[in-house]
Amino acid sequence: MAVIGAHTILYAEDPDAARAFLQDVLGLPSVDAGGGWLIFRSPPAELAVHPADTSAPSGNHQLYLICDDLDATVGELRGKGVQLDGRVEELRWGRLTTVPVPGAGTVGLYEPRHPTAYDL
Repeated sequence: MAVIGAHTILYAEDPDAARAFLQDVLGLPSVDAGGGWLIFRSPPAELAVHPADTSAPSGNHQLYLICDDLDATVGELRGKGVQLDGRVEELRWGRLTTVPVPGAGTVGLYEPRHPTAYDL
Protein backbone atom coordinates (compact mmCIF):
# COMPACT_ATOMS: atom_id res chain seq x y z
CA MET A 1 0.00 0.00 0.00
CA ALA A 2 1.21 3.50 -0.79
CA VAL A 3 -0.56 6.68 0.21
CA ILE A 4 0.43 9.15 -2.49
CA GLY A 5 -1.32 12.33 -1.42
CA ALA A 6 -4.17 13.95 0.46
CA HIS A 7 -7.38 15.44 -0.94
CA THR A 8 -8.63 18.35 1.17
CA ILE A 9 -12.18 19.68 0.75
CA LEU A 10 -13.46 23.15 1.63
CA TYR A 11 -17.24 23.27 1.71
CA ALA A 12 -18.41 26.68 0.50
CA GLU A 13 -21.74 28.47 0.29
CA ASP A 14 -20.24 30.29 -2.71
CA PRO A 15 -17.87 27.80 -4.41
CA ASP A 16 -17.13 30.17 -7.30
CA ALA A 17 -15.94 32.92 -4.93
CA ALA A 18 -13.84 30.46 -2.93
CA ARG A 19 -12.30 29.01 -6.11
CA ALA A 20 -11.52 32.50 -7.43
CA PHE A 21 -9.78 33.34 -4.14
CA LEU A 22 -7.68 30.17 -4.22
CA GLN A 23 -6.74 30.79 -7.85
CA ASP A 24 -6.40 34.56 -8.06
CA VAL A 25 -5.28 35.56 -4.56
CA LEU A 26 -3.36 32.53 -3.32
CA GLY A 27 -2.16 31.66 -6.82
CA LEU A 28 -2.79 27.93 -6.52
CA PRO A 29 -2.65 26.14 -9.88
CA SER A 30 -5.57 23.86 -10.71
CA VAL A 31 -6.95 21.29 -13.07
CA ASP A 32 -10.51 21.18 -14.34
CA ALA A 33 -11.98 17.84 -13.29
CA GLY A 34 -14.89 18.48 -15.66
CA GLY A 35 -17.56 21.12 -16.00
CA GLY A 36 -15.49 23.84 -14.35
CA TRP A 37 -14.98 21.80 -11.18
CA LEU A 38 -11.49 22.95 -10.21
CA ILE A 39 -9.13 20.88 -8.10
CA PHE A 40 -6.21 22.90 -6.76
CA ARG A 41 -2.66 21.80 -6.14
CA SER A 42 -2.05 22.12 -2.44
CA PRO A 43 1.17 23.37 -1.01
CA PRO A 44 3.29 20.61 0.54
CA ALA A 45 1.40 19.20 3.51
CA GLU A 46 1.80 17.51 6.84
CA LEU A 47 -0.71 15.74 9.09
CA ALA A 48 -0.84 16.02 12.87
CA VAL A 49 -3.00 14.13 15.36
CA HIS A 50 -4.01 16.15 18.42
CA PRO A 51 -5.91 14.97 21.48
CA ALA A 52 -9.61 15.74 21.33
CA ASP A 53 -11.22 18.06 23.86
CA THR A 54 -14.39 20.09 24.23
CA SER A 55 -13.19 22.80 21.82
CA ALA A 56 -12.17 20.24 19.17
CA PRO A 57 -14.03 16.95 19.63
CA SER A 58 -12.90 13.70 18.07
CA GLY A 59 -13.77 13.65 14.38
CA ASN A 60 -13.17 17.40 14.04
CA HIS A 61 -10.72 18.42 11.29
CA GLN A 62 -9.02 21.78 10.72
CA LEU A 63 -7.10 23.37 7.87
CA TYR A 64 -4.06 25.56 8.45
CA LEU A 65 -1.92 27.01 5.70
CA ILE A 66 1.76 27.31 6.60
CA CYS A 67 4.02 30.24 5.76
CA ASP A 68 7.63 31.02 6.60
CA ASP A 69 7.03 34.70 7.45
CA LEU A 70 3.57 35.52 8.78
CA ASP A 71 4.03 39.30 8.73
CA ALA A 72 5.17 39.29 5.10
CA THR A 73 2.40 36.90 4.04
CA VAL A 74 -0.27 38.97 5.81
CA GLY A 75 1.09 42.11 4.11
CA GLU A 76 1.01 40.42 0.72
CA LEU A 77 -2.57 39.25 1.24
CA ARG A 78 -3.65 42.73 2.35
CA GLY A 79 -1.98 44.13 -0.76
CA LYS A 80 -4.27 41.85 -2.78
CA GLY A 81 -7.34 43.23 -0.99
CA VAL A 82 -7.87 40.48 1.59
CA GLN A 83 -9.57 41.87 4.70
CA LEU A 84 -7.73 40.28 7.64
CA ASP A 85 -8.74 41.08 11.21
CA GLY A 86 -5.11 41.70 12.17
CA ARG A 87 -5.11 39.44 15.22
CA VAL A 88 -1.97 37.34 15.50
CA GLU A 89 -1.70 34.83 18.32
CA GLU A 90 1.78 34.20 19.66
CA LEU A 91 1.67 30.54 20.65
CA ARG A 92 4.26 28.08 21.88
CA TRP A 93 4.10 26.23 18.54
CA GLY A 94 3.88 29.24 16.20
CA ARG A 95 2.32 32.54 15.19
CA LEU A 96 -1.31 32.17 14.08
CA THR A 97 -3.95 34.22 12.33
CA THR A 98 -6.97 33.42 10.17
CA VAL A 99 -7.69 34.19 6.54
CA PRO A 100 -11.24 34.69 5.26
CA VAL A 101 -11.99 32.62 2.17
CA PRO A 102 -14.94 34.23 0.33
CA GLY A 103 -17.96 31.98 0.57
CA ALA A 104 -16.12 29.36 2.65
CA GLY A 105 -15.43 30.76 6.13
CA THR A 106 -11.87 31.05 7.37
CA VAL A 107 -8.71 28.96 7.34
CA GLY A 108 -5.80 29.21 9.71
CA LEU A 109 -2.50 30.69 8.57
CA TYR A 110 0.57 30.14 10.69
CA GLU A 111 4.31 30.45 10.91
CA PRO A 112 5.52 27.35 12.76
CA ARG A 113 7.98 27.39 15.62
CA HIS A 114 8.27 23.60 15.61
CA PRO A 115 10.06 21.18 13.31
CA THR A 116 7.99 20.65 10.17
CA ALA A 117 7.34 17.48 8.22
CA TYR A 118 6.04 18.86 4.91
CA ASP A 119 9.47 18.81 3.28
CA LEU A 120 10.63 15.34 4.36
